Parts: sequence; structure tokens; C-alpha cells
Amino acid sequence: MNLSEIVPVKFTGDKMLVLDQTKLPGEQKYLEMTTKEDVFVAIKKMKVRGAPAIGVAAGYGLYISLRDYDGTNLNEFREKAHEVADYLVNARPTAVNLSWALKRMLARLDDFHGSVSGAKKLLFEEADRIRKEDEQSCRKMGEYGLTLLKPGMGILTHCNAGTLATAKYGTSLAPLYLGQEKNYRFRVFADETRPALQGARLTAWELSKAGIDVTLICDDMASIVMKNGWIDAVLVGCDRMAANGDGANKIGTSGVAILAKEYGIPFYMFVPTSTIDYDTPKGDDIEIELRDGREICEMWYKTRMAPVGIKTYNPSFDVTSAEYITAVVTEKGIVYPPYEENLQKLREK
Repeated sequence: MNLSEIVPVKFTGDKMLVLDQTKLPGEQKYLEMTTKEDVFVAIKKMKVRGAPAIGVAAGYGLYISLRDYDGTNLNEFREKAHEVADYLVNARPTAVNLSWALKRMLARLDDFHGSVSGAKKLLFEEADRIRKEDEQSCRKMGEYGLTLLKPGMGILTHCNAGTLATAKYGTSLAPLYLGQEKNYRFRVFADETRPALQGARLTAWELSKAGIDVTLICDDMASIVMKNGWIDAVLVGCDRMAANGDGANKIGTSGVAILAKEYGIPFYMFVPTSTIDYDTPKGDDIEIELRDGREICEMWYKTRMAPVGIKTYNPSFDVTSAEYITAVVTEKGIVYPPYEENLQKLREK
């Protein structure tokens, strides 16, 4: 499979299109985004998901929300842009790339002095730059990540941090794709990743499409495949990393990290520098998104599988403590503990 066939967010002509990931793997359907409400819902309902892809969607989303603005006053246009960004940023609170991309777009706009039409062009160009930079970043993470792996290794994944979650290649799946090009013959075990099943629906789908040996397992099977000696490394992505190296990722990641440490298996978190939130000191300060409990009780069942009225708790993310992370892989290089010190050094590169 050519990775260019899987594009979660793209511009074709003058249309912003989002691959509806809630329909995968059964149907590949693109949705056209025409308003800020379209973009908000696409992010909120996880039609587009994965921190880098959300950032790309936010950039293009800000542009398409403003391209039909018919005023000529640049200050009023700026005010409108800030209003749209304030709206979009609330779609999902944990993935830092959402706010990062919007702040970056607004910063460029605030520094611009010219016509409204010129400002619109600038917003599109900046959104496109965010997408292209993410593709390059993912390629670099794949190259660095591959240096940590050997041919024939057994790899455990959790959630989806592949090309569906980024502009291309993915973060933690990028070394698997590059390894496939070099005939590394990795054996991948993909956690299904409850409750939204991004591992089952997305990771298993894109890896199998690429011809990579992938076996789907339920989340509570991670321990036994580790005990069996089938796992040589764990590769996961990240939606927000605190300054001390604590990393928020899809719910269940912290449990996998604890298991990996118990079994002496390296646990690698792949983190674009855009996902490192230096303004958040530690993981306890990261806001965790709570989602509708119907995702647990109803989403994947023909009839409701839990008692009506039962209380639910459905956090979308958990935070893996830095002590369980063997190394952080970024597009600027591999970072080892102590993270609080070495992530700051990375910031200066």
C-alpha cells in the first residue's frame, strides 16, 4: 500500500476533506468541511483524531472558516479569526496540537500587515506548512525510532499513532513502515484499545494494508504476550507531554508502560516537539478529556450491553509517568532521562 493513499486531512482544489475514521475499516469516506462547526464536530466526534492530524485539521479549519469573510478591515478580520480559534480549541482539550496549531496561525496573522485577501492567503499557506512540516517530522521520528529496533522484533502498539493520526507515516508506527521498506519483518501485536477501538479499526487496518505482520489482541492480553516473550519493544504515541516527561496518550497506555517495566521491555514514546507542552510542568496538570459513557455501553453493540442507568467513567486519556518511559523519540532526536533537563535541551536545538 502506498501511504499517500491514506490521508486523514487534505485539500483538493478549494475543498477541505476529512477522512471519516469512525467509518473505518468498513468504508473510506471523505467529508467536506465548509464551516467551523463542521471542523469542531469532526474533531469532537473523532472523525479526525491523533494529535498531529488534529493540528493539521485545526489549521485548515481556521482558514476555511474565514475564507468567505467579505469585509475589508484587517483588524476586524483578526478579531473574527480569534473568535473562531476560541471556538475550535474547545473541541478536545487534551491533544496540545489543537491549541498549538491555532496559536501558530494567529501569531502569523497578528504579525501580518496588508489586505484581508492577503491575510486569507497567509492562513492557507501556514496551514499547509503545518501539514508539510508534520510529514517531515514523522519521517525523521521513523528514522530515529528504527535505530532502537532490530529485524524480526516483536512490537506492541496501543491506540493508533500511524499515518491516520498524522500527515503521513505516523509517529510510533513510522519506524515500522521504514522497517518494512528494509525488510525488517517486524511482528506487531496491536492492542484493540477500548473503548473506541482505534487499535482494532485503524492500526490493524493500516498495518495489514501495508503488508506488515500484525496480530490483534484485546487490551487485557498485553501481559500474557509479554510473559510469552513475544514482545521486544512497546511503541506508543503521545497527545501531550509535560515538561517533566510525563506523557498523556490514549487510555490504557499507562498500564501497558507499567507492564513493560515489570517484564523488562523498553517502552518508547514518540512525541513530535509540537506535542511537548513546556508550560505544563507535570502530568497531573494535564486536563483529561471525559467522554460520553455510551461509548462503553452502546457504541459497538446492536443492543445495549450494560444495565440502563448504570454509572460510567470514560476518560479518553491517561498519563504515563516519566519513570516508565525508556526514551522519548522526537524529530530532533532521541531523548533519555532525566527528561526535565534533557527536554529543555531539546527545546534549545
